[in-house]
Amino acid sequence: MSCLTVQDIDDFARTLMPRDGEDRIPLSGSLELTLRCNNRCVHCYCNKGANDTLEKSKELSSREICHLLDEIAESGCLWLLLTGGEPLLREDFETLYTYAKKKGFLITLFTNGTLITPRLADLFQDLPPRSIEITLYGMTDATYERMTRTPGSYKKCRQGIDHIMNRALPLKLKTVVTTVNRHEFVDMKQFVEDLELEFRFDALINSRIDDHGDVASHRIAPEEVLELDLTDTRRGPEFVGFYERASKQQGDPEALFRCGAGVHSFHIDPHGRLMLCNMARTPSYDLRRGSFRDGWHGFLPLLRKGRLKKTNKCVRCDLRWICDQCPGWAQLECGDPEIPVEYLCEVAHLRAAAYGIGARNSSNG
Repeated sequence: MSCLTVQDIDDFARTLMPRDGEDRIPLSGSLELTLRCNNRCVHCYCNKGANDTLEKSKELSSREICHLLDEIAESGCLWLLLTGGEPLLREDFETLYTYAKKKGFLITLFTNGTLITPRLADLFQDLPPRSIEITLYGMTDATYERMTRTPGSYKKCRQGIDHIMNRALPLKLKTVVTTVNRHEFVDMKQFVEDLELEFRFDALINSRIDDHGDVASHRIAPEEVLELDLTDTRRGPEFVGFYERASKQQGDPEALFRCGAGVHSFHIDPHGRLMLCNMARTPSYDLRRGSFRDGWHGFLPLLRKGRLKKTNKCVRCDLRWICDQCPGWAQLECGDPEIPVEYLCEVAHLRAAAYGIGARNSSNG
């Protein structure tokens, strides 16, 4: 009798995804173990200093996190993302990871890779995650460290990748494309493909969750975003297919949230606040004062019922189905969840024109 693969489990779990009118099951969740990071990346939306003692004092304790893991497992969560900041900065990371694995979660780990030691790699080999995702910021010391603003980080990242590769663990390499590393995009892509791994990239950088740092100044132009899209032959069919499926559903045009956040997924920050996703951070539910069950079944559904109070061009635009506009992004960028982010609008229109996706009222005006 053959063993079930991760893909088998993923396929089965997707059949459990709730639909309109059905019971909501929190199948997928993300847990930020910390907002602190050993890098100081120019583009990052949530990196606090690695030695920020005030921030560290606000973080959930090991006991609190394990209790949360018990609660979300009991509620039906299968896929769990451990992220940060840099989650490996937690002194209790090994304890938390082991506990989560033994609860049966299909774990994805987001990390910059610089803190992966042989000891940690051995732990991952003994208790394999569903996936380890490491972000590359460049293919030279100079570019990588202009992004991270941390001397020696490029060498440590490459060492971390080697530790994972040497143990044949499930690894994904990706990059975020900015004005700083755009010129090394081809080299990064070639490096990943030479390792026979799938290369993923994203050039849409959202604003910080605080007011520190001008992240938007590092965005490449919308036209450059399209140029990168066109280097990946999979993206066109994916955009077209997604548009065709989503446009047929014709969801409520007056609904504030049109995504699946809070329907079958959730996000928990390092301070124990439950929210719809990592960008829609306010309002939130304090899990230190209430249970996950109450937050999931009581608080998040109320947020999902939010209605648009203003008239904007997005309501009338068919391209909303392939546009990255969302209330969380708008709140971070504009201070208002209903104000469209013009950068995202420009990208969506360029993609629509390039891939032949029709739209009514699709002008930028």
